[in-house]
Amino acid sequence: MAKKPLVAIVDDDSSFRNATRTLLNSAGFSTATFEDAASFLGSSTRAAAVCLVTDMRMPGMSGLELYLALVASGDGIPTVLITAHPEDVTRARAREAGITCFLSKPFAPDELLECVHEALAKPRGPIP
Repeated sequence: MAKKPLVAIVDDDSSFRNATRTLLNSAGFSTATFEDAASFLGSSTRAAAVCLVTDMRMPGMSGLELYLALVASGDGIPTVLITAHPEDVTRARAREAGITCFLSKPFAPDELLECVHEALAKPRGPIP
């Protein structure tokens, strides 16, 4: 039996985190959830994650800051950035940084699944 790809979900909103976990698990993914960026960065799960789904606005480190920290460490995990406050400047910064997908809340479940599949098609590692 093939191993399910592990998607890490980082969001301070527990209901959104749980709904995202349920959606991804039902689509055949393995998931690990974290309430903040620091929890994810300090976890052993980080090394196994093939995709990161994270909220933009969280206490402490934002989703974009989390992604940039991963890239700076040489561990560019393909990332889906989600926000309830879409701003053109943030979208442009995310795109320039190499974020795989930028979703604005609310979005359809299929949009998230499409973004995760797009992320899985990208290699993990240093961003050129």
